[in-house]
Amino acid sequence: MKVLFSQKDSKGIFYIEEENKRMAVMEFTMAGSDKLIIDHTDVDDRLRGQGAGKKLLDRLIEYVRKNNIKVIPLCPFAKSVFEKDAAIRDVLLY
Repeated sequence: MKVLFSQKDSKGIFYIEEENKRMAVMEFTMAGSDKLIIDHTDVDDRLRGQGAGKKLLDRLIEYVRKNNIKVIPLCPFAKSVFEKDAAIRDVLLY
């Protein structure tokens, strides 16, 4: 599963595509130049249980670390992963 990235202005998305169809998406909004809000995550039923959502979040974390951006996880899925995994909390905005 390859995670792709697209951003236009303040809106962005990390996504997994199969046969030209977006099968999993993690949408975000930039809040200034150094803050990112994870708005929504959606995974198609055909990818459920395969770690697609986590792959999206891992790619987002890689992106924000590289670009010195802090994260506000409003999305329930992302929020729950941050609560379970202390190793990724360094990117959170407190």
